[in-house]
Amino acid sequence: MLATAVPAFAHVTVQPGTATQGGYTAVAFRVPDESDTANTVKLEVTLPSDHPIASVSTQPLPGWTVQVDKAQLANPIKTDDGSITSAVSKITWTADSTGKIGPGQFQEFKVSLGPLPADTDQLVFKALQTKDDGTVVRWIDEAKQGQPEPAHPAPVLQLTAKSAASAAASPAADSTKVTASQDAKGAASDGTARTLGVVGIVVGVIGAALGVFGLRRKNGSAAS
Repeated sequence: MLATAVPAFAHVTVQPGTATQGGYTAVAFRVPDESDTANTVKLEVTLPSDHPIASVSTQPLPGWTVQVDKAQLANPIKTDDGSITSAVSKITWTADSTGKIGPGQFQEFKVSLGPLPADTDQLVFKALQTKDDGTVVRWIDEAKQGQPEPAHPAPVLQLTAKSAASAAASPAADSTKVTASQDAKGAASDGTARTLGVVGIVVGVIGAALGVFGLRRKNGSAAS
């Protein structure tokens, strides 16, 4: 029973699973090898064509070579630097003899993406996982609300609206402001106490000097 249950949990996923709409992010496609005998030797990730991403870059990974394919866009992407007419459509990582993912192991394939679309709440990345015994696991099924999770779900990156992200960050900002205000008040109070202490010492020294002077003057008058 355990042997048949393990593959159901060994999905290809996007880590972290959330990002902000309209922003840039770095994610990793986490690929476990759920086989008992075969090694994973290739990963192909298809980027969503309905929400193309203008800037895509990969992080070098020892033991793996990467190929980035582009496709022409039916609707160019408008940017501050002009229109982009093509975008990355697929990324393929291929292992050499040292980069294979063995049974019970996993690997992360890191990618930088942006700007992320602002008109959708998720990006679906369909993936193919190839093993050295010829097996190809197709992580391409899209989960549907109210239905059980498919056997081979596609990796999904959930997108959060900017306003929600800002609202979540505001309590921390308010806390920082309160702390800064309290620190400023504490510093001012501490400075006032030090000033009063110095003044007290000066007054005490002056008083002592006047007392000594008066005593000497009294003694001098008595001697006369």
